[in-house]
Amino acid sequence: MLQARPTLRMLNKVPEVTVYFWLIKVLCTTVGESFADYINETLGFGLTNTTLVFSAALVVALTVQFRLHRYVPAAYWTVVVLVSVVGTLLTDNLTDGHNVPLSLSTPVFAALLAAVFGVWYARERTLSIHSIVTRRRESFYWLTVLVTFALGTAAGDWTLELTGWTPGPSVLLPASLIVAVFVAWRLHAGPVLCFWMAYILTRPLGANIGDFLASDRSEGGFALGTLDTSLLFLGLILAAVLYLTVTRTDRTERVQAGS
Repeated sequence: MLQARPTLRMLNKVPEVTVYFWLIKVLCTTVGESFADYINETLGFGLTNTTLVFSAALVVALTVQFRLHRYVPAAYWTVVVLVSVVGTLLTDNLTDGHNVPLSLSTPVFAALLAAVFGVWYARERTLSIHSIVTRRRESFYWLTVLVTFALGTAAGDWTLELTGWTPGPSVLLPASLIVAVFVAWRLHAGPVLCFWMAYILTRPLGANIGDFLASDRSEGGFALGTLDTSLLFLGLILAAVLYLTVTRTDRTERVQAGS
């Protein structure tokens, strides 16, 4: 008589949502903006070649991530950095390579995100990141993260296009909206909704910070350049990841049954 195959059990594959989570998320987002610009424009790789290079790197990083059975800071945040770059490039390809207006790509990415959430919830009955304990849920998670980066890029760029703000003031809008989401969460709004709203908004926040640091002073920026901005933030990410690896302060060590 055949025995039932044992249920796969994994530790939660994502970190606890702490201040370190949001700090590194913003740092990764800034790298996604500045490093993509450096490779594409400064080195002259072009959008297509840059997209291919970083997409291949993302596939490798995701392969490593999916083979793990628990959250490993170095692997997880490497994927986030690469997803931030690829998500940025998806929107840039549509806008600059195919002349798709941001007024169109923004609602399209929003609809795509809603569809991903719908399928994810229909299959798993939860959208909580505290339950990423199976490969199927992890697949939904990373697909969602990719779409949020593309949506955040499109929405952020569209806002700048409509307002004409310089890099400095452009940081204030997403920062204010994130504060509003935090207040809503403190007032007991849905935690899952608040998390994903904040996750989307950190994309334009980090991108605008990157633009502010990299842009020339004549454009209202800090004139750090895309390379130096990328290296600075990659260094900060590395330091934070090393700290979390040693201290284990963002681990969720509960073992949950997969399905």
